[in-house]
Amino acid sequence: MPDWITTGFNEYAKRMPREVKIELLEIKPEPRSTGKSTAQIMEAEAQRLLSALPHNCMRIALDERGVQLSTQQLSLQMQDWMRGGRDVAFMVGGADGLHDRVKQAAQQLLALSALTLPHAFVRVLLAEQLYRAHSLLHNHPYHRE
Repeated sequence: MPDWITTGFNEYAKRMPREVKIELLEIKPEPRSTGKSTAQIMEAEAQRLLSALPHNCMRIALDERGVQLSTQQLSLQMQDWMRGGRDVAFMVGGADGLHDRVKQAAQQLLALSALTLPHAFVRVLLAEQLYRAHSLLHNHPYHRE
């Protein structure tokens, strides 16, 4: 990843309090030079992603066709997640997106935008939005309406 991606993600992750810690778990992409079809590549990546998830976590697949939430709605959703006491895993697809099996394994399909976003950028955007949602819940001045 470019340095600015890592720097951006780390900036928002370090702002989060201990009880709402953000961790990044990168799944190694399937090599594109093996002669495998896109479907085979996506299947291999899906298998890696699903097996890396924490046990009994709330699985949220990020997809441009998912539900779009306002910042206020995301903060209320975050509050519900925190009350539930389970880890929340946001699943971001690779270059070809998420395999249908990953989307079907998710409890929620969420869109950060109707636009197709580069998967590297999504990690920064998601970390910022989670920080913003948390700050809104705690009346922190970061979020302004």
